[in-house]
Amino acid sequence: MIISEMTATKLAARFRNGALSPVEATSAVLARIETCRALNAFCHVDPEGALEAARASEARHRAGTPLGPMDGIPVGIKDLIRTKGMPTRYGSLTTDSAAPQDTDAPLVARLREAGAVLLGKTTSPEFGWKGVTDSLLTGITRNPWKPTHTPGGSSGGAGAQVAAGMGPIGIGTDGGGSIRIPASFCGLVGFKPSYGRVPAWPASQVGTMAHAGPMTRSVEDAAMTMAVISGFDARDWTSLPQADLDWAGISKESLKGKRIAFSPDLGFANVDPAVAALVRAAVGLIEQLGANVEEVDPGIGEQADAIGILWKAGCAKGQMNMTEAQKALLEPGLREAGEMGERFTLADWHRASDARWALGAKMRAFHQTYDFLVLPTMPVPAFEVSTNAPRNADGTLNWGWNAFCYQFNMTQQPALTLNCGFTATGLPVGIQIVGAMHDDLGVLAAGHALEAALPAYRFPTIA
Repeated sequence: MIISEMTATKLAARFRNGALSPVEATSAVLARIETCRALNAFCHVDPEGALEAARASEARHRAGTPLGPMDGIPVGIKDLIRTKGMPTRYGSLTTDSAAPQDTDAPLVARLREAGAVLLGKTTSPEFGWKGVTDSLLTGITRNPWKPTHTPGGSSGGAGAQVAAGMGPIGIGTDGGGSIRIPASFCGLVGFKPSYGRVPAWPASQVGTMAHAGPMTRSVEDAAMTMAVISGFDARDWTSLPQADLDWAGISKESLKGKRIAFSPDLGFANVDPAVAALVRAAVGLIEQLGANVEEVDPGIGEQADAIGILWKAGCAKGQMNMTEAQKALLEPGLREAGEMGERFTLADWHRASDARWALGAKMRAFHQTYDFLVLPTMPVPAFEVSTNAPRNADGTLNWGWNAFCYQFNMTQQPALTLNCGFTATGLPVGIQIVGAMHDDLGVLAAGHALEAALPAYRFPTIA
């Protein structure tokens, strides 16, 4: 098997039995990054640092003292996450290119402590403000399955990275779908854990809607990563108490007897027929695995007004301390979103917050009846680059294209996407599993059981 195409779990097994070394794996991944440069997945690569970390890991493995399963595993870090010794540009011309960070975000520190090999920083739109990945700083990031199309965003660099074999794990952030959108568009596993499960510091401009989590090519790899990056950190006053969770035990669970609510469109969305057919077929597999599936609309509605206020207010917060000279460097759409956010009133904010509160309460009650809600991750497959939204049949932009993700940022629930097939034009489609708040293990276990019934991951052909 090609080294750069191995999952983290397979790499770890070969490190343990001596069949492969972390230096060989890192070298193969770095070569793949160079081969795939046209995809623009990375905005900063640190080959010297990565190989130094790989050599240290190799020495530990040879001595029989690895730090754990992640020791020697190559990982990419999204450019919104502070990483010591590397620039963190937030995809923006307003930041200083000559200023590497002097501190690690908590999850990055934990990856280092576990012996992971940090490859560099993956691309993001400016301050992660939109669901596609391009910026004035780094240009356009492309989908490995169809380079004329977007990988999604805002963790689009991580999506392109993992899908193309430039490292088995990419760490993303998700404030409104930013892990799950690119995972769906790139055919990956993407996990947004319960809010507070992975500590966040510094806080996101969208506050308690922002989560961090893994993007991988298997659910097992996602669980392996969560075992390292989750847990209490005092710098994040919202982080959950330390819990002894059996992340490795997800493979022991099944879907038999689970109560599944399947919503094909959340009661309001227009879903591409190819997406709808593939998701429905995957739901059929869930039934074959012994789950009790009921087609039901949870009745949560679109929530477009509430998310519009909360998101644009976050954009305004991010621009609050910028000089006029800095604002002039922003992408026009981001600056406009911030200006709109500044015009919201306190009453607007409270109205959106009340809607969010009601939504969260409704989903808490919903999960008293159902273990999981299953639905498409995205109503459409990936669309062409150089636009912030897909086009309707009449040529107008479809601004409702992310209708299935942001609700679960508002409610803070765990949500997993995994690939359930490809359209006739070769574009991946994701199915999403949403669980009750704090049932991260249950969501991953359900995904692991379904993954075993779906076709194995296959790699795109890179020209």
